[in-house]
Amino acid sequence: MWKDEYTRWKDFSDLDEKLAVQLEKIVEDEASLEDAFYKNLEFGTGGMRGKIGPGTNRMNIYTVRKAAEGLASYVNDQGMSKRGVAIAYDSRYMSKEFAVETAKVLGHHGIPSYVFTSLRPTPELSFAVRHLKAAAGVVVTASHNPPEYNGFKAYNEDGGQLPPAQAEVMIDFVNQVENELNVEAADQEQLEQDGLLRWVDEDVDAAYMEALKTVSVRDDLPKDLSVVFTPLHGTARHLVEQGLKQNGFRSVHIVEEQAQPDPEFSTVASPNPEEHQAFELAIDQGKAVGGDILMATDPDADRLGVAVPDENGEYKVLTGNQTGALLLDYILGQSASIPENGLLVKTIVTSEFGRVIADSYGISSLDTLTGFKFIGEKIREYEQSGEYKFLFGYEESYGYLVKDFARDKDAVQAALLAAEAAAYWKSQGKTLVEALDTLYQKHGYFLEDLKSVTLEGKSGAETIEKIMDDFRQADIQEAGGKKVVAVEDYATTVRQLVQEGTTEEIDLPTSNVVKFILEDDCWFCLRPSGTEPKIKFYYGVKSSSRRESEELLASVKAAVDQRLHAII
Repeated sequence: MWKDEYTRWKDFSDLDEKLAVQLEKIVEDEASLEDAFYKNLEFGTGGMRGKIGPGTNRMNIYTVRKAAEGLASYVNDQGMSKRGVAIAYDSRYMSKEFAVETAKVLGHHGIPSYVFTSLRPTPELSFAVRHLKAAAGVVVTASHNPPEYNGFKAYNEDGGQLPPAQAEVMIDFVNQVENELNVEAADQEQLEQDGLLRWVDEDVDAAYMEALKTVSVRDDLPKDLSVVFTPLHGTARHLVEQGLKQNGFRSVHIVEEQAQPDPEFSTVASPNPEEHQAFELAIDQGKAVGGDILMATDPDADRLGVAVPDENGEYKVLTGNQTGALLLDYILGQSASIPENGLLVKTIVTSEFGRVIADSYGISSLDTLTGFKFIGEKIREYEQSGEYKFLFGYEESYGYLVKDFARDKDAVQAALLAAEAAAYWKSQGKTLVEALDTLYQKHGYFLEDLKSVTLEGKSGAETIEKIMDDFRQADIQEAGGKKVVAVEDYATTVRQLVQEGTTEEIDLPTSNVVKFILEDDCWFCLRPSGTEPKIKFYYGVKSSSRRESEELLASVKAAVDQRLHAII
């Protein structure tokens, strides 16, 4: 019962003073109390993320300590405690405090921590784990969530987010912590004196900047490009700005109103480059300086959004699928040499556009489940086996990785490559929009969309489960006039071939995802978010023209919406 959990907290004599005050403020609001205590904040395969505040279902020093205790057990179990843990954090409320609390718990177990002195991007943490030869890593971030959220993401010794097998081990250790209020944390000053809390900064920065030099595909390009960049109040300014200048871009304009870290993200409704409103100030500046390309990163700098002028001089915000296609085509088309065993890695909800482009260059492609940890896992697998050479990885949600010195999506790398691709196409007399049209004319007009439905709290979780059950059990024959040719249920890893009346196994880990493959390269997919109270609907279509694809996409979405509205 949630009331028992609330009482346990209320009666805890050493409860943090700030949390005690916050708890007192909601004591008369039973709905808020229930939401704060009706469950434990879940530590899943992507770590944990939630609203900041008191309660077992909130991000606070106690739930963070619980996660850190599980991490300490995991590192000790792997026999790597002496190698330590690298820890980074973003600009959110309580980020540095949570980072230090993590180090204090690890230090209690004799595990050293390498903590950045100030905020750093997620991809630099991924790099730092490898550079420092640490046993694991932690990033305190809630990515692009609203200001009231924060999170805890765990990384393995390879610098990637924990894949399922490792994640399950750590999740078990976290769940073995019976009382988060009793997790012991060492004294910070004593840890510093004992060398168990080590502050890091410039040395790792310098090594990462050196690695960034390898991202460039062509050093001979003219760099007379006007670049506008906004870090959206997050962590990316220094690395992106210095990286662009290091690669020869001299006309770099920073959106100063969004350049400083701000936990409120006060100039945007959402610090998410997937949202077009996040580009409003960048567009204003782009018009003022004649920007050839506008770029925005989310607070922890693992996602990149790009906007470029269209034929009318108005800025068009590209989708993640479009940016990924442009970057992939630039790499494959302009690299001095491409290995025969080169590989594109994308996710099951990412456009088929990338696969078609890779095919045209004779390059293999591979799908993974949603989540960059699966791409990172494949990089490591093929690095060890030598079967493939990783060339590029991306997902529709604005995440890209060019070089594998990081093992998570890296908006800093992507920003450098996007600027270089724009410079190349400018040298050919084209904008990136015109370059994209060239690819569409060659490969077909691919068009995608995403709809997220937010359903918070206990009732919301139940509704999401109901939606997934309904679509799984329904005998859906068509959508938008396109016949269903296959249904892929990743929870059972079974692909049902509708016309043949047969089934086959999907060679991927289990996940609560169901995908409907329609005829003529069309599809839609349902996936509950692992980090937010949302269910996501993904759509993809292909035709010979933009207009036809737009009409087809609208028809498929309408068919899915009709069924959804009948459920909720």
